[in-house]
Amino acid sequence: MLTYFWYIFGSILLVILISAFRVLREYERGVIFFLGRFYGVKGPGLIIVIPLIQQMERVDLRTIVMDVPSQDVISLDNVSVKVNAVVYFRVIEPDKAIIQVENFLEATSQLAQTTLRSVLGQHELDEMLAQRDRLNIDIQTILDQQTDAWGIKVANVEIKHVDLDESMVRAIAKQAEAERTRRAKIIHAEGEMQASEKLLGAANILAQQPQAIQLRYLQTLTEIAGDKSSTIVFPLPIDIVNNLMK
Repeated sequence: MLTYFWYIFGSILLVILISAFRVLREYERGVIFFLGRFYGVKGPGLIIVIPLIQQMERVDLRTIVMDVPSQDVISLDNVSVKVNAVVYFRVIEPDKAIIQVENFLEATSQLAQTTLRSVLGQHELDEMLAQRDRLNIDIQTILDQQTDAWGIKVANVEIKHVDLDESMVRAIAKQAEAERTRRAKIIHAEGEMQASEKLLGAANILAQQPQAIQLRYLQTLTEIAGDKSSTIVFPLPIDIVNNLMK
């Protein structure tokens, strides 16, 4: 009976000793608590955790890619859109990530959703569509500041999609078409103005040199004669006749 007792006792002791050894990977850290109080951060590699006296919480230090669910946002110009994003962050202080917040993954997700709605609600729809890089930086800066107390570093935020309803898509298409028409008219008007300025300059030069007008007239006759017309009727300026008579 005594032998059996020592056998059981030895087996339990062996299991306890084996369970005291933990292996942490290169990207893992162990937050150690000694009788409920924070003791320190260990890892990576082989560590010893005293059973029943010490407890360990594993923390992954790799970059986490988190999808922010689609959020209903009302822009500054009262347009309702659905926006989703992706957040890249990682834990840089494992002790804060465990002690300062109950679940840092859930907390970061909820904070990203509220920040996304808050920041985008301060901008108009055109800014959401055309200035995503600036909005990404604004959201990333706010998230990074607020998660600093949790030992989390937000590296990047990317707005993925800005979804509009069909009526708003048609309105934007009409606006873009009107803008293209406006630009085309402006370009045409500028071309007409430049052409008129050139024609005015040419007229002034011809007015100062009567011989140039005669040469231009003869050139025009040469171009007309090159056509396939069988009969050509053209007026003969008096000044040319007078020059020929002289």
